[in-house]
Amino acid sequence: SYWTHTVEGPDDMPAHVKAALLGSSVTIPVADGSLALGTWQGIYLCEHRDSASGRELVVTAWGEER
Repeated sequence: SYWTHTVEGPDDMPAHVKAALLGSSVTIPVADGSLALGTWQGIYLCEHRDSASGRELVVTAWGEER
């Protein structure tokens, strides 16, 4: 079938669904030079495939320079 994945493996579609549910970006405020995260908050990177591969983390910062 045209829609059948033949190379990626059986973990491909579940990985797409998980990524769609969790999202791929986050906005975090910075206060006094530190990430403004609450006591029980953190930043976590998730790999939804059975085996890890290379990933790239892109950080974009904007605001006023002090």
